[in-house]
Amino acid sequence: MLRLDRDARGVVTLTLDRPEAKNALSGALVAELTETLAGLAGDAAVRAVMLTGSGSVFCAGADIGEMRAAGAATAEQNEADSRRFAGMLETLERQPQPTVAIVNGAAYGGAVGLIAACDIALAVRSARLALSEVRLGLVPAMISPYVIRAIGPRQARRWFLTGEAMDAATAERVGLVHEAVDDAALPAAASALADALLAGAPSAQREIKQLVRHATGRSEDADCAMLGETARWIARVRAGAEAREGLTAFLERRKPGWTRGE
Repeated sequence: MLRLDRDARGVVTLTLDRPEAKNALSGALVAELTETLAGLAGDAAVRAVMLTGSGSVFCAGADIGEMRAAGAATAEQNEADSRRFAGMLETLERQPQPTVAIVNGAAYGGAVGLIAACDIALAVRSARLALSEVRLGLVPAMISPYVIRAIGPRQARRWFLTGEAMDAATAERVGLVHEAVDDAALPAAASALADALLAGAPSAQREIKQLVRHATGRSEDADCAMLGETARWIARVRAGAEAREGLTAFLERRKPGWTRGE
């Protein structure tokens, strides 16, 4: 479910590889991504980590079927499932090497969290991105710290509350991605960015990542507390009636009850 390619320079490309499920983040894929990132973190020969999706989709977000099942599980199981997803995002953001999201297509829900947790993001102009949780009766709890850091609270409120899809130009304007490029230009843009990262000193880059965290007032205790709070938040909401209706409606390819009469 996760393909790893490594070039001679130490640039690693991780490709979410569930094309039949639009690269959705199943529990198994979350675990594999977390474990792989942790393994790369201690490898001094790795200079940069690129994250992309197979086919024409970056990632459809969390696996909807598994989300519905987790909501029906015990409170403890539901929260544990949420913590695994939150832990994956924290592992990605704390990766010592520079990380780059190569957004090759659509990105929804939790996928936007992946993008925001990376240091740098490139997207094709044809990509559509959406913080779509609200349309499923959910909230973007676990990804919210990363997205809000990327785009700020004012923009977050708009996109969290409406669940609208934004195009790549809008994503660039609000700060979710750094650059939007023509689809055919994505490989060259990614290569140029890798070259720029390789021109920097690796130890200095690790220090810079830690410096940014420190300079923005982050602390280990606060981050750990936030991880737990957001995991509990989504576990609680996911077990509610709206989430059960929204996730069921999605799987049944119908509108949820709160939209009837439109």
